[in-house]
Amino acid sequence: MSKKIFHSILLVAVAVLLADMVIVMGCLYDYFQSAQEQQLKDELRLAAYGVEERGESYLEKLTARDYRYTWRPDYRLTWIASDGTVLFDTVDSAENMENHGDRMEVREAFAKGESSSIRYSSTLMERTLYYARALNDGTVLRISVSQITVAALVLMMFQPIMVVGVFAVIISAVLANRMAKRIVRPLNSIDLNRPLENDCYEELAPLLRRIHTQRQQISTQIQSLQKKTDEFTQVTGHMKEGLVLLDRNGKILSINPAAQKIFHAHCSCNDQDFLTIDRNHDLNAAIKEALKDGHSELRSERNGREFQFDISRIESGDMIEGTVLLAFDVTETAFAERNRREFTANVSHELKTPLQSILGSAELLKNGLVGQEDIPHFAGLIHTEVSRLVTLVDDIIHLSQLDEGTAPVMESVDLLEIAEDAANDLQAAAVQKQVSILATGKHAKINGVRNYLYEMVYNLCDNAIKYNVPAGKVEVVVSSEGQGANITVRDTGIGIPVEYQSRIFERFFRVDKSRSKASGGTGLGLSIVKHIVQYHQAEIELQSVVGGGTTVSVMFPSTLIETINE
Repeated sequence: MSKKIFHSILLVAVAVLLADMVIVMGCLYDYFQSAQEQQLKDELRLAAYGVEERGESYLEKLTARDYRYTWRPDYRLTWIASDGTVLFDTVDSAENMENHGDRMEVREAFAKGESSSIRYSSTLMERTLYYARALNDGTVLRISVSQITVAALVLMMFQPIMVVGVFAVIISAVLANRMAKRIVRPLNSIDLNRPLENDCYEELAPLLRRIHTQRQQISTQIQSLQKKTDEFTQVTGHMKEGLVLLDRNGKILSINPAAQKIFHAHCSCNDQDFLTIDRNHDLNAAIKEALKDGHSELRSERNGREFQFDISRIESGDMIEGTVLLAFDVTETAFAERNRREFTANVSHELKTPLQSILGSAELLKNGLVGQEDIPHFAGLIHTEVSRLVTLVDDIIHLSQLDEGTAPVMESVDLLEIAEDAANDLQAAAVQKQVSILATGKHAKINGVRNYLYEMVYNLCDNAIKYNVPAGKVEVVVSSEGQGANITVRDTGIGIPVEYQSRIFERFFRVDKSRSKASGGTGLGLSIVKHIVQYHQAEIELQSVVGGGTTVSVMFPSTLIETINE
């Protein structure tokens, strides 16, 4: 800004200087021209008087050497007869001069008594001023003087004019620089953060007030925007779902921590192409589809987990701004869906098998195809399969109740008493399998559902007996660690292979299906155990070695503990 002001002031100063010089020179030139014309007239009048009094002798005296001190040598007098013949000239000989009768000033002097004229010489860049006056004897006396033109005067004074101009420009530049700095200094010192507190030009007061108002509006808008940004960050930062905002070119505008974890990205990936964090062809194709059609969905696996990706197009008016990608972790949901399908298939299979056996036996009995001696056998078979169906249905109903969370209200339960009851109820089965069972430990009271806890311990001990070896042992131990309580069931049975240990709590899963069916198992016992453990917010651990027995421990949290007695 200061440069513009400096250039403007300097330009104005130079323009004023040039205008002043032109005006002054013009005025001086006009003044000296007028003065010279008046002086020329006076000289002509005096010369005319002298010629009329003395004649040619007066003119000769003017050209005399001793008279030149009073006569201006630049003046030229010419005496012309009535016929135009030159009688005398102060510069040249009269005999050598041509007739002057055709000269305008001479002709008009004969006619009017007095006349003047001006003639220019472009080659000499000067003009000649003529005055002529008629005398009483009928002759004409003419005086002339040469004057330089304005152009010649400028050329003659070019050097001093340039010197004066250079000095004037230098002085103007210095003054313009100082003035520009003086003008700009208050402007540069304006504090835009506090516009109303500035002591500056009064002309700027409306502008400063407007700036103050706009600053307040901008500050309010920034605060509102910052609040919304913080709210958005807080919401997206605590979302379990992954959120990614993309522009129309697929560049990342925003990505929340959940999405960063899913795609193994970092917070500095904004303004990067989405392909830099995920090169999955299907997902990128789904993004392009959403840009085209408005919405797309995709299920894909990431980091060993299954995600549902919902991509929607973002529009502003008729303009497509980009897409928003939401990633939902559906691992548990997908697992539950698979379990449900498997459960349905397993239930159908498990129900169909005994029903077919019952139906076959009943048809044989109905059609009299069974001998009298075989009737008890087929009746016993029907009874066994029906009992198995009842048990299976009861287990299914029980699992459904646990899934729905419709279990009875919790009460104070002694874990050692439950362990002893279950061990006592299984004594007959243990004896039949040639296995000993014993419950030991400490009395530990917790808040729980008695029937469920009894069933949990019963199922664990029942499995330990069924899959034990002759002369084997089953031990149920109730203990306390820290502020929690544990129930541990150990056996000396056949053990579980490592590859099956992670699946034994699944519904209808059997390590040895033939042996499980022979023992009357439904394949739901351990699944029920798992659900009961989850219902009580406990944890279950399994340790097993093939041929070395199995140990199952259930750890109850301190929040369920009521009292622990020795």
